Amino acid sequence: MRDLPGETSDPSTGSGTEGGPGSGLDGVRVVLLAGGAGGSTFAVGLRDVVAAAGGRLTVICNTADDLWVHGLRIQPDVDSMLYGLAGVKDPVRGWGRAGDSDRVSDELHAWGLGWDWFTLGDLDLGTHIARTSWLRDGAGVGEVVARLGRRWELGATLLPMTEDEVDTLVEFNDETIHFQEWWTRYRAQREPRRFANPGIERAQPAPGVVEAIAEADVIVFAPSNPVVSIGPILGIPGISDAIRAAEAPVVGVSPIIAGAAVRGMAEMCLQVVGAECSATGVAGLYGARGSGGLLDAWLVAEEDEAEAPRVAGLGIHPSVRPLWMKDVALTRALATDALTAALATR
Repeated sequence: MRDLPGETSDPSTGSGTEGGPGSGLDGVRVVLLAGGAGGSTFAVGLRDVVAAAGGRLTVICNTADDLWVHGLRIQPDVDSMLYGLAGVKDPVRGWGRAGDSDRVSDELHAWGLGWDWFTLGDLDLGTHIARTSWLRDGAGVGEVVARLGRRWELGATLLPMTEDEVDTLVEFNDETIHFQEWWTRYRAQREPRRFANPGIERAQPAPGVVEAIAEADVIVFAPSNPVVSIGPILGIPGISDAIRAAEAPVVGVSPIIAGAAVRGMAEMCLQVVGAECSATGVAGLYGARGSGGLLDAWLVAEEDEAEAPRVAGLGIHPSVRPLWMKDVALTRALATDALTAALATR
């Protein structure tokens, strides 16, 4: 979804923090599956709503676009979530630290190291050095994510989807490259043959992931890229089964508005997997729990109201709502709508 900052609530667009006492959300335990800049923006609004209701939010983060750079382990989606919840994310770029500089990356480039299309900020590098140091000392990925999260009051628990290294590779007829190169360097303009996650069939959910899903009152799929952000999470053996078996209702927020992906590069991802770029197309990727899929409810943009009957035809309850996250109040209102839609399916 669009990653636009907003600092104050606007009475004309909502009350700010929804979900307080008496909202029907009291003490709600929520699990969010998310990745990318849009996922972190949504997570902040959801965190505010859940906290106002005295509940607890656990975020299961995509780690399939992690990679090694300069001997450091980089976790773009984890860090986007970390910085977003901490309130230190760059509001203009939508990733990285606010107020960061690029002196170290510039110096590395002067030495002929690294990629001119992939820049790591100086403050951001501090995160990667700390992470890599802990990993080399023997800490698990989940413990490292927890240590990073303890620096700030996040108001949520962050869990990696797995502690195994599962990268997303992009395959063409003549070569295979890492997802980050395709996404950042080529801006997803080269049409691939397929996406691959080598080793994912042997990976295990990170400690706490399956337990959080089993204990949840609501499970939410963020408006993240369904193919390369949510898809790898669901591809870890045991996670999709845990969601299907959970007592909690499952709701997703469409990343499609007015028939187009808000972040246009997602359209290519959907095309590669043969999915229609529409609210119905993405809902169909996840499927209805009643027929072996994962969703009970699906939020459809007001601009795509005509899609609602098609979504219902899949066996998924559609809820037509405003989906633009243009400020804090709208994002909180969207989070409240998602929780309400899920609970209404019980």
